[in-house]
Amino acid sequence: MMDQLFLAWRPFLDPINALHDVWWLLLLPMSILVSVIYKALRIPDLRRLPLEATMLTGQIVLGMLGLGLAIHIIAEIATHTSL
Repeated sequence: MMDQLFLAWRPFLDPINALHDVWWLLLLPMSILVSVIYKALRIPDLRRLPLEATMLTGQIVLGMLGLGLAIHIIAEIATHTSL
């Protein structure tokens, strides 16, 4: 009985698809959380935390968008050229 319970869901092989269609919307909250926690540990004066976290959040989001665009361009070039 217990074996069948564990076979029902395999986390890495059968992920839960609750947010599968809108996974990219999680980029902003994830970036904000990472920025706030990182800057809270790194800056000596917490009065600058909102500004520093906002700047780091922008850098993370723009970096991810840039990397996504670069990968998209590489994939398009690779699929349209015969190697």
